[in-house]
Amino acid sequence: MHPVLSPAAPALTTLSTVLAGTQQTLRAQSRGFSAAAEYLYDRWQRQVLVADVLRERGNQYLEHSRSGKPPVLAFDYEIIMDGRELPDPANYALARIHPSADCPATDPTRRPFVVIDPRAGHGPGIGGFKIDSGIGIALRQGHPCYFVMFFPTPVPGQTIESVGKAEYAFLTRVNELHPAAPQPLVIGNCQGGWALMMLAAAVPQAVGPILLAGSPISYWAGVRGRNPMRYSGGLLGGTWLASLVGDLGNGRFDGAYLVNNFELLNPANTFWSKSYNLFANVDDERERFLDFERWWGGHFLLNKAEMEWITQNLFVGNRLTAGEIVSSSGKTRIDLRNIRSPIVVFASWGDNITPPQQALNWIPDLYDDVEDIRLNEQTIVYCLHEKIGHLGIFVSGAVARKETGKLLGTLELIDILPPGLYEAVIEDTHPEMPGREFVQGRYLVRFEPRDIPDILALDDGREDERAFEVVRRVSEINQGLYDTFLSPWLKLAGSNEFLAETLRNLNPARFERLWFSDANPLLWPLGSFAGLVRHKRVPAAGDNPFVALETKVSQGIELALDSYRDVRDRLQEFVFTTVYEAPLVRALVGLGNSGGIARRREQAHSWMEDEFRNLQRKALATDFEQGTVLDGLVRTVFYTKPDMLGFDERPFNLLRQELQDAGLASAGTFADLKHTLKRQALLFLMDEERTLAGLDELLPSAALRQRALDIAYSLACARGSLDENFRGRYDRIAAQFGLPPAPAKLVRRPELDDIVPDPAPRSRVRRKRA
Repeated sequence: MHPVLSPAAPALTTLSTVLAGTQQTLRAQSRGFSAAAEYLYDRWQRQVLVADVLRERGNQYLEHSRSGKPPVLAFDYEIIMDGRELPDPANYALARIHPSADCPATDPTRRPFVVIDPRAGHGPGIGGFKIDSGIGIALRQGHPCYFVMFFPTPVPGQTIESVGKAEYAFLTRVNELHPAAPQPLVIGNCQGGWALMMLAAAVPQAVGPILLAGSPISYWAGVRGRNPMRYSGGLLGGTWLASLVGDLGNGRFDGAYLVNNFELLNPANTFWSKSYNLFANVDDERERFLDFERWWGGHFLLNKAEMEWITQNLFVGNRLTAGEIVSSSGKTRIDLRNIRSPIVVFASWGDNITPPQQALNWIPDLYDDVEDIRLNEQTIVYCLHEKIGHLGIFVSGAVARKETGKLLGTLELIDILPPGLYEAVIEDTHPEMPGREFVQGRYLVRFEPRDIPDILALDDGREDERAFEVVRRVSEINQGLYDTFLSPWLKLAGSNEFLAETLRNLNPARFERLWFSDANPLLWPLGSFAGLVRHKRVPAAGDNPFVALETKVSQGIELALDSYRDVRDRLQEFVFTTVYEAPLVRALVGLGNSGGIARRREQAHSWMEDEFRNLQRKALATDFEQGTVLDGLVRTVFYTKPDMLGFDERPFNLLRQELQDAGLASAGTFADLKHTLKRQALLFLMDEERTLAGLDELLPSAALRQRALDIAYSLACARGSLDENFRGRYDRIAAQFGLPPAPAKLVRRPELDDIVPDPAPRSRVRRKRA
């Protein structure tokens, strides 16, 4: 620096620093103004585009209504049977699903799949809403698929019994179309599940395996602090309000009110998140949003008598598991223990509409213990998802590919499981997994044996259900008062179709769609204007600070609404328990104060059940020392299995492969195997030592005995390394047979020809009596 300027050096340095800081501030301000302008322009465009998507939703709603609200299926279909033409007509129909071009042709000899969708306010189609669904999986495997759909308006005089008769007629038709196939697998989604259970109990010969997806069967069940929807009936004074809505609807109940209830369960999603997600992703989410809203906005009607039956017998009455539902003729009582088919239940901990307790507590309602299930020759499998929500059970592609796909893919194994209660545990495979070559697809499924206490452990106790007995009694009183004093006056004074249609259109679920559509002339210019906006679209950068701030604000709003929901739910639970758990209220409605909740089935039937158990044991006792060679094989395999009654798909797939290689994989072979597995499992549970002693009679030659041990060894190897438990059990049978102990590794391929003869008749080896 020049000496003359040296004294001014500090000041110059300071000035330079100030100028540099000012320059940085100006640049930051410039960037801030630029980011703000970019953000505001983008958000203005988004508002226009979101408004246009909502206009399209309204137009879609109008077009869907004009076309008769057909099912929102992702597949082509044809109606092959119309329930409105039956002697007892119902607004239901049976549709045959056509496979897409990338699916194989359906095989008429394979088990048909029938899907029953819920009629709970929305229209049909959620069970086949996506290609990745139960229907899509079945079509890709060559199964014929059918869909039970329904129309927007019920037939005059239609009842729940009319619907049940129509569904029975549909299943009869499916069985007639596939005489060489096993009985159909029937899937009941949500509210379609209880209808399916009633049908299977009334006419068990009409159905094959049953899959209940998100279906409530035990309506009072739940966990305190987590399942508030079950309190709704009590807080509203019972079922009379459904009757009021039916009367105001001129004898028909508007399903939009059920949709309103679903939406109020999650105010954060209803009032903010769903709209904000569309706003934040409007460039990509338009098609997905409109596809879902087509189903969500398709509101259907029920007859007043139908809705009264549902609320009085199920939602509030909870009569299904109690055996208290009787046909109109009085000749048929619905007893769920009459179901003969395997029952598969799929539920989720993230489902706030059908929590696992409501999906599963019917099991302890019907059965005292797992022995009761086995003696009733019933097979029940349940699978629990960790977090998926109610709608995700039906529309999630990930769920369809994993849980739904695996349960449907192992249907043959489920069908031959011995009677009992099982949990389906689905896990990822890995390259080092033993028997990986015998696993179909990415996931392995194991069926772990469970007992009634395992189901009860999913709940926090059942004492809280006592309050719902009070609710049912209060509901009956209020319903009687309404039917006697208010309903007749409403019918005389103001119930007509004009008022009913006006109230339907004023429902928020309909009104917002009608207002935001081209039916509103104010929105006519919006479509053209939105097209210009799309042409000039300039989205904000991903790192825009105002976008980040907006995201934080959105999360705060969502959190605030979630907090409101939690406080509301706790308050409702507090009011409910305060009123309906009060001893005085219980006494006023004529109920005793005895503690505990017993099984709700009629106790008068208990002596019949005890007698049935005794008869079952006596009938089985004759099979300890008699049977076929296949019985001997199954006994050998059962005894050597480390967990006795646990199953996974690897040994089954290996056995199926061995049968195919031997040319024995016929329907008759698997039918024999199914009955043998069930019978031998019960014998082992009754008397293991006597069952083992009978092996000498069932496998009379050394060759048959060695082959049975070879097969048991081979099937055990499919699950991995053999432990000492297996070797000890193997060696015990080998010693009984006079054969060598378990080898270090499998030294021969099992031969099945003499073990599973086909199609020779099932000759039975009887023990000679002295």
